[in-house]
Amino acid sequence: MSKYRNEWKYLINYGEYEALKTRMGPYFHMDPNAIDGEYIIRSLYFDDIKNSAYEEKDMGVFFRKKYRIRIYNFSDSSIKLERKIKKGSYIFKEAAELTKEEVYKIINGDYDFLLRSENNLCREFYYECISNFMRPRVIVDYDRTPYIMDSGTVRITFDKRVRAGIGSFDIFDPNLPTLSALPADKMIMEIKFTEFLPKIVKDLAPPDSSEFVAASKYVLCCDKTKYLNEYAYYTDERSLI
Repeated sequence: MSKYRNEWKYLINYGEYEALKTRMGPYFHMDPNAIDGEYIIRSLYFDDIKNSAYEEKDMGVFFRKKYRIRIYNFSDSSIKLERKIKKGSYIFKEAAELTKEEVYKIINGDYDFLLRSENNLCREFYYECISNFMRPRVIVDYDRTPYIMDSGTVRITFDKRVRAGIGSFDIFDPNLPTLSALPADKMIMEIKFTEFLPKIVKDLAPPDSSEFVAASKYVLCCDKTKYLNEYAYYTDERSLI
């Protein structure tokens, strides 16, 4: 059964990253899904007519949620609609499999198939799209280096080159132009654990010079692309009915 997990985020530089990799070596192993040590994550985030996901994160609301469609390495072999629920530093994720054709239907505003789905998440997303005018907001790309420790189901990831897609919501386009959303010398380190955080992890990370942050890649990329739309992104006639 799915559980809430702890999620801590830090903003670190590349020097700290190299030092941490060396210190983590004896205790962590690479996620087997990583190719040559990393993989590319691309997410298409959605927000409602009130811009709730952005505003609630910006205000630090204790309980909030976000919807996104996520793929890896620009491939359509694994496509998931995800809802991430956040309670303080705890997270809970739900997911539903989608096809490439279904993703394009959602992007084009054809939501009827969601209502007919046997997956509860799909049906709830349908009501969000119809009732709250949930629409695509921004594409977020980053390169992730993932490490795993079995004790306490600990996972540490380093998300590098965080960038915002511009010009299209086609998440399958590997040539989509992007804008960097973080300074070139910074990355986001995430520590996630379910049951407990082993002392060895506390001793290893985070480095004393790092900055503990409530870093949201979604908010960073929204801010980076704000000039494109000033949040007035519901111009389709269907959203005005």
